[in-house]
Amino acid sequence: MSQRHLIDIADFSADELRQMLALAEIEPASLAAPLAGGGAALIFEKPSNRTRHSMEMAVVQLGGHPVYTRGEEVGFDTREPVEDIGRIMAGYHEIIAARVFDHSTITRLAASVDEAAASGEPTALVVNMLSDHSHPLQGLADALTMQQRLGELTGKTVAYVGDWNNVSRSLAEISLLLGASVRLACPNGFDADDAELERLTGFGAGDITQSTRPAEAIAGAHAVHTDTWVSMGQEAEKDERRRQFEGYMVDADMMSAAHSSAVFMHCLPAYRGWEVAADVIDGPKSVVYQQGHNRLHAARGAIAWCLGVRP
Repeated sequence: MSQRHLIDIADFSADELRQMLALAEIEPASLAAPLAGGGAALIFEKPSNRTRHSMEMAVVQLGGHPVYTRGEEVGFDTREPVEDIGRIMAGYHEIIAARVFDHSTITRLAASVDEAAASGEPTALVVNMLSDHSHPLQGLADALTMQQRLGELTGKTVAYVGDWNNVSRSLAEISLLLGASVRLACPNGFDADDAELERLTGFGAGDITQSTRPAEAIAGAHAVHTDTWVSMGQEAEKDERRRQFEGYMVDADMMSAAHSSAVFMHCLPAYRGWEVAADVIDGPKSVVYQQGHNRLHAARGAIAWCLGVRP
């Protein structure tokens, strides 16, 4: 069975995503070590706590050997072209995973590997560990956590409060594909544009709506998500962003309007008193640590599926 790159959630069908999530629930020993004797290059232009640890352990649990590599060690388009790096790494590793600033770096890596394979050179699975466009591994962990807490997502409502960004895009895609409705609450200038909303319409049985009113998005929602207002690389905008996001902190009053079984979710790192109140993220509805732990299980299940394993 041919392998598939893991670039964006939208590249997969609902059934394929459900299979990945099913594999995430299976004990590693039952996955038959599809990476046995193989390596995984984990390239980090942007440092990360959860991504590094979850990916290294996922590779180990699949029988492989992870090689952590800092971005400056490969130097995408500074020391070497992205394409040269991809073709060389494919000769060493079964997986090339990268956490990058520019999404085109990921797509170019995948294209270079595919071109090399077509010429008879070694191939590799390319995994997007995060780009400015999307965060598929986080989206899978989010869906896994919601299913564990809420059951099947069909008919559920997922609310997201904050910046329309890589995290919210992948969350919206997987939630819609799995049958949930999505409500976005984003400040003007930080929202999904009409083209994005049109693209997402019809992804699944649910619908997607957007407003500038967090209380409206959260009312009756089964899962309430937010993210930091200041992502890596945006530190200089910190004070201005806090002003622009005034009124968007998820607090106890907002959560009280959600469904009685609602959970609060945040991909972390979180800034208490900014995008979320301490009594919410540290309160009984918060599942952020389970969500964080699921980064490991989701990565393991997704990589196994992309390598050809099926539940």
